[in-house]
Order: sequence, then structure tokens, then C-alpha cells
Amino acid sequence: MLRNVVLASVAAVLSAGLAAGSADAKDLKKIGISLGSMGNPFFVALAKGAEAKAKEINPAVEVQALGYEYDLGKQVTQIDNFIASGVDMIMLNAADKHALATAVKKAQAAGIVVVAVDVASDAVDATVQTDNVQAGTIACQYIVDKLGGKGDVIIENAEQVGAVVDRVTGCKAVFAKYPDIKLLSDDQNAKGSREGGMNIMQGYLTKYAKFDAVFAVNDPIAIGADLAAKQLNRTGIIITAVDGAPDIEVALKSDTLIEASASQDPYKMARTAVEVGYDIMNGKKPATTEILMPSTLVTRDNVKDYIGWSAH
Repeated sequence: MLRNVVLASVAAVLSAGLAAGSADAKDLKKIGISLGSMGNPFFVALAKGAEAKAKEINPAVEVQALGYEYDLGKQVTQIDNFIASGVDMIMLNAADKHALATAVKKAQAAGIVVVAVDVASDAVDATVQTDNVQAGTIACQYIVDKLGGKGDVIIENAEQVGAVVDRVTGCKAVFAKYPDIKLLSDDQNAKGSREGGMNIMQGYLTKYAKFDAVFAVNDPIAIGADLAAKQLNRTGIIITAVDGAPDIEVALKSDTLIEASASQDPYKMARTAVEVGYDIMNGKKPATTEILMPSTLVTRDNVKDYIGWSAH
């Protein structure tokens, strides 16, 4: 009889402890998301991935996703507004890795977990991004292999956020291994857009009578570069990029100069960021605060088997 009473008492204590533990778990009620531009399909996929994961955690969660249009001051204001509205988590695509540290710390002081996505940012609780050095490496190795290690090449650059810098770093490391690869230009800012890619490419096509390949730091730039080449009736140029976006799938299946893109998975990236942030909210720290997601190269040969962004 005494043994039964003791067991019952232990069970009651354990049950109470479990109930208390559940009661202590923090709920995800509001999440604020600050992204480069909601006119870019990549950021739309990020927002959708974050919202899907947040609603798995709490179907009633409030999700606000905003584009800051690459304006640092606007992003700082968005973070301040998120703090004022009492969000539990902020997911941000940083305009500047270093300049946001004060705003991030202000949010953390208010008890908000801050997770960087796609590009790193100082002071955040965690970062989830594509391995952008690797992405640039495989996109430019493709160029070198197609050229047989010899030719004139160009890098169409963009705003110097961490992801872009890393892609160019990976690309340049590849080109540097081949003495017969000549890098004609790498410092023109195509602003991450189709229009920018087109304008910069027009300048290159006017300046250089011949070059063999272009590495565009994202897919919209690559599409713009291809359009410019078509307008000026230039052929024989290999174009590669990074993103694996829906538009690039179409380009790889069509008559374009674009031959490859190192893919990202923004939907999965954002889901992972929310999951990591929610764990941190509840005292479970990740094994590493910088989570890198590997990139794979999508080409004309394998695009038919590519599970792209739209699959979600």
C-alpha cells in the first residue's frame, strides 16, 4: 500500500512538472519580417516559407513581411516598428551587416529573438543562409570548364551585401586558379535587377568587341544581361548566375545565353530560420549560430529534374 502511495506521489510530481514546463513554453504570437524587396520573387518565397512555418507553430500567429527596398534607414524604422508592436521574433535580410547591430541589440533588449536570413548581420541570435561562397564557386567553375580554362570573363556585381560579396569571392577564387582566364571587370553594380543587368551588360557589349562569359551575382541580372546581348545581336557568351529562380528555369529551357544557375531554396531557408528562432525563444540554442545551406548547380542538362521554388 505504501509503495503505491509513493508511486502515485511521484507520478503526480512528474505530471505537475511537465505541465509547468508546457506552461513555460513561449508561444509565437507575432513575427516581423524585413526583406530587400517584395517585388523580388526570392523574397516573396522567403516570406511564404516563414509564414508557413510560423503557422505550423501557431495557426493564429500574426506575420508582417515588409520590403525595405535596400534603404538602410527604412529597415531600421521597420525594426523599431516591430519592437513597438510587440513581436516575438524578427527575421531580417540585412541591408548592411554592421550598421544594423544597434537596432538588433535594441530588439533583443526588448526580449525579441532576431534571426538573419540570406545574409549575415552582426549581433543577431542566428543566421540561416545559402553557402554563397560555394554557390559562386560552382557557377564560375562551370564557366571555366566550358571555356577549357581560357577566355575573357566578366562579373556583373550588385549591392555589397554579404551574400553578394561571398558569391564574388567564390567566383574569383576559381578564376584565379587559371592563368589563361582574364577577368575584364568585376566592379559594376547591376543593383540586383533585370534592368540593372541589362544596362550594365549594354555597357560591356559596347566597350568590348569580344568576351566569352559573364557571371551574374543573381538571376535577374543574368536575365537582363541576356536581353542586352539579344538586342545587340551578340552570341557565343556563356552566362551563369545564382538563385535557381522560376524565371531562370524558363531561361534554361529556352533559347538564351544563360547556361547555369547555382540554386537557393528560399522557402526552406525561411522555414529553418523560424524554426531556429522559435527554439532560441524557448531556450534551445542551435549547435552553431551560422547555418549554411549548400547550393546545387542547375544547368540545361539537369533543369528537367530540378525541384524549384514554385514546388512549394
